Amino acid sequence: MAAFLGVERSVTGRRWVGPDPAQDRLAEAIAQQTRLPLPVGHVLARRGVAPEAAEAFLSPTLRDLLPDPRSLKDMERAAARLVTALTRREPVAVFADYDVDGGASAALLLTWLRAQGHDATLYVPDRIDEGYGPNPQAMQVLARDHALIVCVDCGTLSHDAIAAADGAEVVVLDHHLGAETLPPALAVVNPNRQDEPGDLGHLCAAAVVFLALVEANRQMREAGRKGPDLMTFLDLVALATVADVAPLVGVNRALVRQGLKVMAQRRRPGLVALSDVARMNAAPTPYHLGFLLGPRVNAGGRVGRADLGARLLATEDAAEAAALAERLDALNTERRDIEARVLDAALAAAEARGLDGPLVWAAGEGWHPGVVGIVASRLKEATNRPAIVIGLHDGEGKGSGRSVSGIDLGASVQRLAAEGLLIKGGGHRMAAGLTVAADKLDPAMERLAELLDRQGAGALGPRDLTLDGLLMPGAATVELIDRIEAAGPYGAGAPAPRFAFPSQIIGHARRVGESHLKIAFSDGTGPRLEAIAFGAFDGPIGPALDAHGGARFHLAGRLEINDWGGRQRPQLRLEDIAPAG
Repeated sequence: MAAFLGVERSVTGRRWVGPDPAQDRLAEAIAQQTRLPLPVGHVLARRGVAPEAAEAFLSPTLRDLLPDPRSLKDMERAAARLVTALTRREPVAVFADYDVDGGASAALLLTWLRAQGHDATLYVPDRIDEGYGPNPQAMQVLARDHALIVCVDCGTLSHDAIAAADGAEVVVLDHHLGAETLPPALAVVNPNRQDEPGDLGHLCAAAVVFLALVEANRQMREAGRKGPDLMTFLDLVALATVADVAPLVGVNRALVRQGLKVMAQRRRPGLVALSDVARMNAAPTPYHLGFLLGPRVNAGGRVGRADLGARLLATEDAAEAAALAERLDALNTERRDIEARVLDAALAAAEARGLDGPLVWAAGEGWHPGVVGIVASRLKEATNRPAIVIGLHDGEGKGSGRSVSGIDLGASVQRLAAEGLLIKGGGHRMAAGLTVAADKLDPAMERLAELLDRQGAGALGPRDLTLDGLLMPGAATVELIDRIEAAGPYGAGAPAPRFAFPSQIIGHARRVGESHLKIAFSDGTGPRLEAIAFGAFDGPIGPALDAHGGARFHLAGRLEINDWGGRQRPQLRLEDIAPAG
């Protein structure tokens, strides 16, 4: 297909790709049959929404989209065990992963139990001393004092650790890729078990826990008892879904949409305190969850105490929430400093090795294991390649990886572990973790690159910029942006719509701060539209527009509403430019 507006290589080196003829026809059909604006039709067409399904897509409801929890294997048994523990007032322990998904999953269970007068023990392993997931020693200790241990966002591959929980029953609520055999737990609820069809494989662990609570409430209702109102729990599910980069498709759209509404009510002390320290002054959006709240919840597990995030999300005490939020905010600042140092070193090492293979990877002595996943994400974004970053210590490396669309990193890492090249490893399509002996590092990465190459990772080129269509500045109104937002939420698996503004005249361009750029532009006949390009002077966009000399440019980016002083104005978040010729 020809490049959109003929842009084979933009100022940032990307090829522009627009709607194909079939999408154009579908967009027009949607606009004609629904009377929606054509740009909204293009957004829906790109997602494959038929005209007759447009109304339902724009108003997703849990009533229509929430799957029957019993469609997941072991779900009835897992929920029944939770209800039994509650009825008998048995001691319960929640073993959670140290990231946002694990913390939110734990908070869901703790909140559900506490709402019915039953407290549980929270256990989150230390990332450095214990690593990911259940370990035999911790499970043995918990089993001494608890009748039930619920592992959330972990446990599917923890055969030895679960076997060590002698005297306690174990329930696993997880979403990570399973192996051919399951651990000896009473129940393993996981949409990514090998014997599941995979149609719910996009759920994060918190969504799996939510479904378990739906089923538990149903069983209680059938017995004449009433459980807590689970709709008020959806703020936690939304946070985990976005922060764990789960695709915003299907029921995930409805979970996040409804969860954002719940979060906006500011009823959960932990999220209120965290929003305040993050200086959120607008209604929550997926951006806030992914880039402001999520990193702060994660900071405890990365560079501080592993259980801080889960404790914050679960607390009902406003004073405790404020103290925990302040601590996590400080740890997040510390995390950013550590990350910057590791990123510089990892980029240098990866560049020396080469950035054009099927895998980009770097390893370094003493690199903090709490930031290697973030650094891997940065390498992935910079190269459009799967990336692995590993911190070495005492002859052993602990690393994290991030993948790109279409490449299943978790399955390849799991195969590497099965072949004996890793001490352990697992994950899901877009992210994975691993532990490797230093003397096996090079052959392990060579083999991983081979496995990823078979999936096509080696053929990936520079990222194309996918655009939903053309717009003129006068059409970019607040009303249109509101209609486009109604087709969201946007995030992983549902990228925010981008539009191109062809052959625009730059009215003025001024530098903002150290590296940002603000411009106003028009097509020469209609009104101007303002745009901002963050970090423009860290790359080629800033210098090119700052010295435009009257030349026309094609501009591309995302529309947003600039709400300043109570006045709303449309604005373009500028992402790419190309000379109009």
